[in-house]
Amino acid sequence: MLFKVLAVGDVTGESGVDFLHRRLRSLKKEKSIDFVVANGENAAGNGLLPTHAEDILAAGVDVITLGNHSFGKTQIADFLEESPYILRPANFTGRAPGRGWAVYDCGRVQVGVMNLIGRCNLDFNAENPFTTADRILKSEDKPTFTLVDFHAQATSEKLALSYYLDGRVSALWGTHTHVPTADGRVCPKGMGYLTDLGMTGPAESVLGVRPEQSVEFFLGGLPGRYRMADGPCRLQGALFTLDSSTGLCAGVERIEIQ
Repeated sequence: MLFKVLAVGDVTGESGVDFLHRRLRSLKKEKSIDFVVANGENAAGNGLLPTHAEDILAAGVDVITLGNHSFGKTQIADFLEESPYILRPANFTGRAPGRGWAVYDCGRVQVGVMNLIGRCNLDFNAENPFTTADRILKSEDKPTFTLVDFHAQATSEKLALSYYLDGRVSALWGTHTHVPTADGRVCPKGMGYLTDLGMTGPAESVLGVRPEQSVEFFLGGLPGRYRMADGPCRLQGALFTLDSSTGLCAGVERIEIQ
């Protein structure tokens, strides 16, 4: 049985959430999508509010993943404990609320989703994502499919993890940079992979921020509070076609709609 998973790039700002509401259900129908994972850590700019989480799930997303802005909005902490459909990176240290791994019953298949954060060029005290993945994969009963959102800055770190997990998980994709990459593929041992999904939010922006503000900063202006850009939005991500007979990936397709 083939099972289609849509991974949605970082949902950015109110306009990104609204665009997801307008377009996701028709995209799911058009592509016969069975399961949707979206990174939502920028829905409120530098974090996720419970209201945004509810809106993203109501739009047709099955699981929300997070990253370095997981606790940018303190209001989300209790929600992370209560909702099984929002994950924060599993390799957070200390007593971070919430969970970084969960298995979801989708009828004929079980889908495991793992959220990890990178350590290269991210000022974040996190445990090793490679050994964290090892620990989870060894300690849990293997679901039909295992998906990994690796929220990381360095492409080298993402690529290295792809080789490390190839054949052990169904699909691995990167988030965080808001810029999509063109290297979607099925790896040698059958894992679907894309270095970065991109972003769901304002198309004419610098990673979701107003271009004029970003330009001013790079010209030497003083940093200020980032303001989300206006205008038309786009959804970027990837569609992974998985095979239940192997638990691996049969195809990867980049997705971009405006």
